[in-house]
Amino acid sequence: QVQLVESGGGLVQAGGSLRLSCGASGRTFSSYAMGWFRQAPGKEREIVAGINWNGDTRYYGDSVKGRFTISRDNAKNTVYLQMNSLEPEDTGAYYCAASTSSGVKLGINGYTYWGQGTQVTVSS
Repeated sequence: QVQLVESGGGLVQAGGSLRLSCGASGRTFSSYAMGWFRQAPGKEREIVAGINWNGDTRYYGDSVKGRFTISRDNAKNTVYLQMNSLEPEDTGAYYCAASTSSGVKLGINGYTYWGQGTQVTVSS
């Protein structure tokens, strides 16, 4: 069993930055691929970024490429999402997820464990 807890969300002006963190419990964190998803009101949950077990493979959604960076620190059981040049369209609830696979997964069904989410609001 893995428990995930996100932090770092908040209200920021367009053009600003935020860094989300996701702390994980459990000894198997370092073997799991991790992902960040977001869900805006009335929209489906979508993948923002994914990272494989050791961090050498990363995936980004088209809308965040060049602005967001996913990283992980396996010694701290933590995955991060650095978000720069934020836009109002980035507003939503951001969720951390863990896959029992070591390779990056792109779809929601590839992830077994989910955090409770943290809200990001970008004002124009």
